Amino acid sequence: MRRLGVAMVGGSFMGRTHSHAWRTAPHVFDLPAAVDMVVLAGRDAGRADAAARQLGWRGSTDDWRSVLERDDVDLVDVCVPGDLHEEVAVAALAAGKHVLCEKPLASTLDAAERMADAARAAADRGVLSMVGFSYRRVPALALAQRLVADGRVGDVRQVVVSYAQDWLVDPDFPLTWRLQSDRAGSGALGDIGSHAIDMVQHLTGHRFTDVVAAAETFTRERPVMTSSEGLSATGGSERGPVTVDDTTAWLGRTDRGALVVAHATRVAPGRKNAFRLEVDGSTGSIAFDLERLDELQLHDATAPAEEAGVRTVHVTEPGHPYLEGWWPPGHSLGYGDTFTHQAKDLVEAVVAGEQPRPSFDDGLQVQRVMDAVAASAREGRWEHVAA
Repeated sequence: MRRLGVAMVGGSFMGRTHSHAWRTAPHVFDLPAAVDMVVLAGRDAGRADAAARQLGWRGSTDDWRSVLERDDVDLVDVCVPGDLHEEVAVAALAAGKHVLCEKPLASTLDAAERMADAARAAADRGVLSMVGFSYRRVPALALAQRLVADGRVGDVRQVVVSYAQDWLVDPDFPLTWRLQSDRAGSGALGDIGSHAIDMVQHLTGHRFTDVVAAAETFTRERPVMTSSEGLSATGGSERGPVTVDDTTAWLGRTDRGALVVAHATRVAPGRKNAFRLEVDGSTGSIAFDLERLDELQLHDATAPAEEAGVRTVHVTEPGHPYLEGWWPPGHSLGYGDTFTHQAKDLVEAVVAGEQPRPSFDDGLQVQRVMDAVAASAREGRWEHVAA
């Protein structure tokens, strides 16, 4: 069997989820290549070594560039903060390594443009790349996309989407890189709003053309971190400025005449990971809630009134997307399993020599929407999404 050597750059939250996926995918699916978790690269040698041992990597390094010189590495998985995506991904592509890069593609539109350019040039040499919008691999959402494409809701007229979390409600949560615009690019908009943008476009096949938005930062200063993990900063006296949004809301129009109402926030008390959306069409609707990950709600507006109503489909059957290798019907999957599906799709695409999706161009298009949303929030007017 062909071997696929993987290196991962970054070993924190996303590094853990991606490591779980690389470990698990070969045991769930009949992959066309044997995944070899070669090396984890981190900034600190000691922490990188500890993470590698815990997460299942054969080795570790504190020099990410060294992994690009290794003949036993075929693919680089980029799990570092957004401001480092461009440097690592472009260098990996130039070195002939396939790339998986976490979302959003970059912290700025200019960086995303350069990354997409590099990906297109690399593809001409047979080097492939993908951006990690993992929610495309939730079985219920994959089923929803299939149903919309098959015309089960008719012509899409409107989409309502909201992504709410509460981890920034506490004003003493420390000033991590995700709260600094020079590192993250934006706050709720880029972190979770990018998922909303990608999913709306993926489910419907539409593209945003125009947006009008408002954004707010409710806690403008937070404790400065005094350690790399930020644990000792909670309740500290020194505070620094928050330079990203806590909440962004926007109204959008699509290229096929639909309206989108969207909202992303990290300050919604009690909402841990509430990603909800509804697609309403001319003959039906589909609704999903990530906190009920294995359920999809369907309504057929063409049914007789006596039979009309929203019904819930439990997406756990072996005929549903990705579920052929998992548990018997009725046994739910979880958040981490979406990354396992992502790894499966990427390995299959690389072995087949086919462009995996979402591509860097897809990531760039999401970045353009985000840029228009941010500009609208600043200027207080409708903004056109660049083509």
